[in-house]
Amino acid sequence: MRRSLMILPILAVLIVSGGVAASTGWPKGYLTSGEFDVTTVLEPAPRPGDPRYQTDRAIFRDTRRFVGTPRYALATADAVTGIPALMHDYSCAVGVNLTPENAPKLAHLMQRATADTGGETNKAKEFYQRQRPFMIDKGQICQPQSELYDQKNHRMSYDYPSGHTTNGWTWALVLSSIAPDRAQAILERGRAYGDSRFLCGAHNESAVEAGMLSASATMALVQTKPEYEADRADAKAELDALRVSGPKSTGCDAETALIHMRVMPKVDAAH
Repeated sequence: MRRSLMILPILAVLIVSGGVAASTGWPKGYLTSGEFDVTTVLEPAPRPGDPRYQTDRAIFRDTRRFVGTPRYALATADAVTGIPALMHDYSCAVGVNLTPENAPKLAHLMQRATADTGGETNKAKEFYQRQRPFMIDKGQICQPQSELYDQKNHRMSYDYPSGHTTNGWTWALVLSSIAPDRAQAILERGRAYGDSRFLCGAHNESAVEAGMLSASATMALVQTKPEYEADRADAKAELDALRVSGPKSTGCDAETALIHMRVMPKVDAAH
């Protein structure tokens, strides 16, 4: 059953533990090392003096007004990563309750696909090394800063592109190809998942756009791989059967209303 928006933050904590367990033994992606370089595709990250840089700052400051609202609660829940969390997040859009237990082939497919798209985004993060918005302007964010800290390099992880958005948009692209009759709802959920990152305050809006492009560009190559297509076919057969006999998603009206609420920040880049 879908969680209600009143208990999103509570269940988000529970899902984290499941996500950590699911990431153990993560399989390799479909691409070979050095086969693709997304930094040649992405626009450069905004820098001081670039109008996009000032617009990002204005968007961060303006969207702090969403703190405490139901849409901010959804952004808080969307900050949780891992297979169980992403399956939950897309259950309403797909129309069936997805779990690692009832859709293991889908979980395997997504682990491999996001290994590729996430790897390319991480490469771009290190290339551009852009600071996150809350390190430039003061403002509350929807998750502990410790969750964004790069333990390996002993510093805050970088902003551009957004890794969460890359992950969420990869799910949207793959799921919409598996369940094309649900593509509209799935892609809308993917867009909203990205919006959640700048509403959260963890990323700049430009990093969200770059995360979507990074995922799309990488998946354009991934989907040409025979191994990917074989895994996708298995996942589609699994999902087709689940949609006939599996537990239906319920309680989706509140989430759908929030997803349809397009966020239009009030931006005055001159201040």
